[in-house]
Amino acid sequence: MKEKVNQYLFVSLGCIIASCSINLFLVPHHFLSGGVSGLAMIFFYLFNLPIGLQIFIMNIPLLAAAYRILGKEYTVIALYGAGVFSAAVDATSFLAELSILDDPMLAAIIGGVLSGIGSGLIFRVNGSSGGLDIVAAIVKKKYSLNVGFVGFAINCLIMLAAAVLFGLKLAVLTLISMFVAANLIDKVVEGFNRKKSIYIVSYKTEEIIAAILQEVGRGATILSGQGAFTRQEKPVIFVVVSLTQIAKIKSLVYEADPYAFMIMHDAAEVMGRGFTLPGARGL
Repeated sequence: MKEKVNQYLFVSLGCIIASCSINLFLVPHHFLSGGVSGLAMIFFYLFNLPIGLQIFIMNIPLLAAAYRILGKEYTVIALYGAGVFSAAVDATSFLAELSILDDPMLAAIIGGVLSGIGSGLIFRVNGSSGGLDIVAAIVKKKYSLNVGFVGFAINCLIMLAAAVLFGLKLAVLTLISMFVAANLIDKVVEGFNRKKSIYIVSYKTEEIIAAILQEVGRGATILSGQGAFTRQEKPVIFVVVSLTQIAKIKSLVYEADPYAFMIMHDAAEVMGRGFTLPGARGL
């Protein structure tokens, strides 16, 4: 029950933030958004039709398709998200009159940031605000098409229409805003608590582990490995560290064994003792 409440709260907050992005930064400069919102904004600029109302009307056939293909549970959260987003867009339409930023480039960037944060909050709890979210979910379940490609193709058509109707400059700035938003969505969904996971292969395992424990204060895990050519057993050290500890780890490993083999990967949302729980060093 608590999880469901949190889901609806995050969807509501995300929809409000995204709607403020549209009215504060996109509409005053005649920028567009992606998907259904972008289409609604085109008709708003041409015929002054309410953006939020258009978004909800355009979502009706998509929601009907979602109910048939994706089931009731998904459709309920998508209907809620589409309703809140549509209402929030029209309720905050007065913000467009403020024109708080005169610089189109800055407006595109900040608009993309807010839009990305809003959408990221929605996706983080597996929610939906309708539109392309529904299309992506249907494509993923029903057809063997790449979801990202479908969304990209639809947004390209919207950008082409924007370039024809309103000029190339507007289309380019809109693309910048959408690029910023897409990157922020990933950050919000994955989390800002970025870490690095490191694999170390060396014959001086004990020296390296001792250095990591003493100098960095971080725990490690020893994995069992085997050389493909020699078939010789090789322990593999696995450790997760913060970004500020990477240089220290590299220095310690090189000092213990200049020939050590080391691989680093990005890690997000690291949870457990030593990271999100107090007490141990982790691993």
